[in-house]
Amino acid sequence: MSQQIRKERVAIYPGTFDPVTMGHMDIIRRASKQFDRLIVTVLNNLSKNPLFTVEERTELLRQATADIPNVEIDSFRDLLVNYVRQKDAQVIVRGIRTVTDFEYELQNASINHSLDPDAETIFMMTNPKYSYLSSSVVKEIAHFGGNVSDFVTPEVEQAMKLKFNRVDGEKH
Repeated sequence: MSQQIRKERVAIYPGTFDPVTMGHMDIIRRASKQFDRLIVTVLNNLSKNPLFTVEERTELLRQATADIPNVEIDSFRDLLVNYVRQKDAQVIVRGIRTVTDFEYELQNASINHSLDPDAETIFMMTNPKYSYLSSSVVKEIAHFGGNVSDFVTPEVEQAMKLKFNRVDGEKH
């Protein structure tokens, strides 16, 4: 009797993560339970002007996910489907907060599928308590000195305080 060897189930959760929020962490924790390995990868989005560098975002994600053993943190600067192939992953995980998110993510999933028919995308609905939360909103609140402790990990909150104090200091 031959024993079948099950292929490791690998998923990629790509994003800008500028910064990683509790909404992202919710998706990471839930997705990590569905796959043998979840690679959370920071992308360098050319259309955005990030607060944190790719290296800073990668390190903040490492700190935030240190307690999840099957999560790896990485970054890339290529087409997502190329990265998925390179990592021998089967699935792209995307978080959905709103209908607008779904329309945008459906378009991206369709493009990825046309570039690589094996690139499957799974949409995970965010926990309703994070449906209003975005990195942009968190950055705006932090920029004006608001309390973001319910929206990000303590490490991210500290990094944002340092970043905005330095930025504010440079303005004066």
